[in-house]
Amino acid sequence: MGLTDKRERSGRSGKASFGKALFGKALLGKGLASCGLAICLVGWTLIAAPMPARAGELSAQLAALYATVSIFPPTAKSMTVCYGFVCRRREILDFTPDDRNALSKIVAAGRASAAAERAAVQKAVIWFDRRMGPVIGTNKRVAKADFRYFDDKHNYDCWDTTRNTTSLLLVLQAWGLLKYHVVGDPHYRGNALVLQTPHNTAVLVERATRAEWVVDMWPRGYLQPPDVMTVEKWVKLD
Repeated sequence: MGLTDKRERSGRSGKASFGKALFGKALLGKGLASCGLAICLVGWTLIAAPMPARAGELSAQLAALYATVSIFPPTAKSMTVCYGFVCRRREILDFTPDDRNALSKIVAAGRASAAAERAAVQKAVIWFDRRMGPVIGTNKRVAKADFRYFDDKHNYDCWDTTRNTTSLLLVLQAWGLLKYHVVGDPHYRGNALVLQTPHNTAVLVERATRAEWVVDMWPRGYLQPPDVMTVEKWVKLD
């Protein structure tokens, strides 16, 4: 399954039932995880060896990221934006010529090196946050949001940020804007034995070194740069 022109299965925007969202996640496996304390069902192979996405195809892990909440992967023209925790709410972002021009300029500023491209990707994620915030109300979102805030309609959990960031990266890749990286499989961390909170993130794989870099916006608030660091460092954090 690649970047097709199909739309979101449930329509252009709306709210998925909580039961359906959890059922979709249950398909992923038997493990129990969370974003902070927001309950999420996982157990899939996010920590398996990376299988970077290439033009026109998605790895099994990336495909599952969308299939388990009944949405289609992004296209070169649009992407489904998940919010409300576990993609219970969703909105279609149709990229306008101005959107593409703005993102192209942002990413082009990072053509000098892999490190510069990662910095440009951070700015692209901030662009996405600013673009969607007033539309869906996530301009009120907080860092590390979970059910304790009783404000799911204005927030992302880490499953939402993983899907949204991965989708944005896939769009940038489809537009040919990523010179030094390809989109990798999402990664998972969590170890109950050492009280490490379960968490998920989008990943870029550096072409030259095969190093994996997380692009994680969940720990940061509205318009703050997402965390960018090696997966090796990220998996040790809480």
